[in-house]
Amino acid sequence: MLFITLGRYIIEWAAVMKGNLNSISKSQRVQVQGSNKQSRRLLLCLTFGLVISAPTPARAQSEDPWRSANEMVFAFNDYFDQLLVKPVASIYGVLPRFARQGVGNFFSNVDDINVFVNGLLQMKFDAVLSDSGRFALNSTVGVVGIFDVATSLGLLKNEEDFGQTLGSWGVAPGPYIMLPVFGASNLRDSFGLILDTLFNPIQYQSDSSLRFSLFLLEEIDSRSSLLALDELISGNRYLFVREAYNQRREYLVKDGVIEDEFGAF
Repeated sequence: MLFITLGRYIIEWAAVMKGNLNSISKSQRVQVQGSNKQSRRLLLCLTFGLVISAPTPARAQSEDPWRSANEMVFAFNDYFDQLLVKPVASIYGVLPRFARQGVGNFFSNVDDINVFVNGLLQMKFDAVLSDSGRFALNSTVGVVGIFDVATSLGLLKNEEDFGQTLGSWGVAPGPYIMLPVFGASNLRDSFGLILDTLFNPIQYQSDSSLRFSLFLLEEIDSRSSLLALDELISGNRYLFVREAYNQRREYLVKDGVIEDEFGAF
């Protein structure tokens, strides 16, 4: 959903704009948790100010030839979120934290399969060993991933997908696209999303009602974890989401190595 996609991007993009992520690995970044919520909110506010106050040429850096259509899809996604997804996620949020954490851990463990495959394709063999060990531990000792025992043993979560793999192979992102329901993307990552879906084992669950329920639960759990971010977004939200997405994808594809445009000053 729109805000699920947005929430995954804005915190990290704010930190990129702040210029303090170059020395942090992707696996380390995933470990940032609730203890620094206040600092992350501050960074978000600072980033928001940068977005709405930036001159037009700075905004034009994003390739967005289909902006009119994208904005219509954005409005649809936002309406759908406000009408259905957000209210359901708010109700889900009253469940005990340990229950919601277990749900999130389960889906994170499922995602580690895709992470492992893309690590192989990018020849990140150290990460592949960590990812395979992480999946094995959490799937067994962690009871199908409900408990994240691997992190406590130093096997940190990595973040890879087919969009990143294509980017590492030199495939350009192409124009920005706002997908119905799925949210922000680009041509490269839209194709990568199809491959990500094919490598998701939930997709092959024979019971269609269970398969749909799992996909729905994952979206609700993700949306619930991002409810606190809603109050931080105002102004031109379309531009905010677009630039947050593009900055974060560049960061991920380049493994955190971002060129500092102001480094000479």
